[in-house]
Amino acid sequence: MNPRTPVLVGVGQVLNRIEALAEAREPLALMREAIDLAAADTGCENFLDQVQSVRVIKGIWRYENPAKWLAAAIGAPAAETVGTLIGGNQNQAVINATALDLLTGDLELAVIAGAENGNALMKARKLGVDLPYTEALGAYDRVIGADQQAEHHEYERAKGIQQAIQIYPMYENALRHNKGESLTEHRARVGALWSRFNDVGQRNPNAWVQHDMTAAEITTPSAANRPISFPYTKFMNANMSVNMGAALIMTTVEKARKLGMDETKWVYPVAGVVGYDHFSASVRDNFYTSPGIRFVGERLLEMAEIDVEQLDYVDLYSCFPSAVQIAAREYGLSEDRDLTVTGGLTFGGGPLNNYVMHSIARTVQLLRQSGGHALVTANGGNLYKHVHGLYASEPPTNDFRVDSVQARIDSQPARACVAAHSGRAVIESYTVMYGADGPAVAHLACLNDDGERTWVNTKDSDLMQDMTENEYCGREVQLAASELAGPI
Repeated sequence: MNPRTPVLVGVGQVLNRIEALAEAREPLALMREAIDLAAADTGCENFLDQVQSVRVIKGIWRYENPAKWLAAAIGAPAAETVGTLIGGNQNQAVINATALDLLTGDLELAVIAGAENGNALMKARKLGVDLPYTEALGAYDRVIGADQQAEHHEYERAKGIQQAIQIYPMYENALRHNKGESLTEHRARVGALWSRFNDVGQRNPNAWVQHDMTAAEITTPSAANRPISFPYTKFMNANMSVNMGAALIMTTVEKARKLGMDETKWVYPVAGVVGYDHFSASVRDNFYTSPGIRFVGERLLEMAEIDVEQLDYVDLYSCFPSAVQIAAREYGLSEDRDLTVTGGLTFGGGPLNNYVMHSIARTVQLLRQSGGHALVTANGGNLYKHVHGLYASEPPTNDFRVDSVQARIDSQPARACVAAHSGRAVIESYTVMYGADGPAVAHLACLNDDGERTWVNTKDSDLMQDMTENEYCGREVQLAASELAGPI
C-alpha cells in the first residue's frame, strides 16, 4: 500500500441538548469538543500539536476565522487555516481536497470541523436574548471552493421564489406525476420512506430526533407538524433547529503508523466525483431527474470498481424527500433499503452545511463495525452542486482519485425560461406555500407550446386549496401576462 494513502483515523460528534439558554454552547465550543472526541477515537494521545491544517466548514455563525482559534486551542498555532464556501456539498469537497493533499505529500495530518447552534439561536430570538460569541478574527490561509452562480434564476426571484422550501416540493410533485401516482398513493409512499429514515435515526446514537414516528404522523398536518409547502409538512423538511458539532481527523497510513493509531479503526476514502447540474430549476430539462447525480454516480462506481449492489451503506443527501428519491433513481437504489446512516437531515439533524460531516462520521463507525463499502452524497443548493464520495474499510486497490463530470453535464439539454407568457400552457409542477393563516401563495412552473418554462403565481384561496386535494400537474391552463388566468 502506498504509504501516503489517505485515511480517516478519528471521528467525533457532539449534541448540545438544552433546557435553558445557560446550557447553550457556541459553535466554536462544539467544534473544540468534537475535535477532542475525534482525537480520543484514534486510540492515540498527545498528537494534536502536530496538526498541520485545520479546516472548518462554513456556517451561519459570524466568526471570521474559527480555524485559527481552533488551531491555537489544540496547540498547533502555526497550522494552516482553511475555510469553505456555503453549501451542503462542502464537507465532501473538503474530504476530497484533503485526501489529495495527503496523497501528494503536501500534508501529513489534518483536522476538519464544523458546528451549528440553530436550536439555541431560535430559543434566544424568542426571548430577545443575544448569545455570547467568542471573537475568531483573521483571514483564512485558503478557502476551498470557487465562485458559484446564484441559486435562483432572475425570473424565479421575480415571483418571490428564493428558498429551497419552494423548489424541492415542486420536484416532489413532478415526481408524483411522472410516476403516475395519486396524491393519496404518493403521500403513503413518501411517508413510509421518511418513516424508515426515522427508524435509522433511532439506531443512531448521535441523531437529534430519536423517538418513533409513523408515516401518518410525518405526513399529516397537526399542531406539532404544520404544513410548510405542499406536499411537505414540517417533519418532511430538514431540521435546522439543532445544536450539533462534528470533527474528522485525516492523515496518511505512514503517519498513522508512526503515531501508533489503532489500525482497526481506519477507514479509507476511495474516490470522489464532482458535478453541478444546470444552475437553477428554471433551466432544468425537467423536475424529476438529475443528470448531475446520474453521471457523478456512474463515474464514482467506475473509479471504485464496484457495482451499486455492493454498497453496504448509503447516505443520500436528504434535505427533502424529493432529493432522496431522485438520487435513488439515478443510482438505481431501491427505496426499500436504508438510504441513510444518520436518519437524514430531518431526524439525524440538519446543521446546515455541516450535515455531511455527521454522515461521514457515522459511516466510519458503521464500516468499522461491519466492513464493506459506503456511499456518501453531498448536495448544495437546489439539487445543484453534487460532490459524492466512496469509502471502504479495507485499503483501496488504487490511489485515491477525484474526477469531474462537468463537461458531460453541461452537454445536456436545458430549457429556455421566459419572464412572461400569454396563452396556452401546461402546468409542469407547483407548490402551495403556507402562512400562519393557511395557504398564502401558489407557485407554478408552466411550459408553453414552444417548450419554454415560465413561472406564475396565484393567491386564489379556493384554487390553492384545490391544488392540495387534486392533481394539477399536467393540466392545461391559460396564462395572462404570466398570471394564472384559469383552466382551459
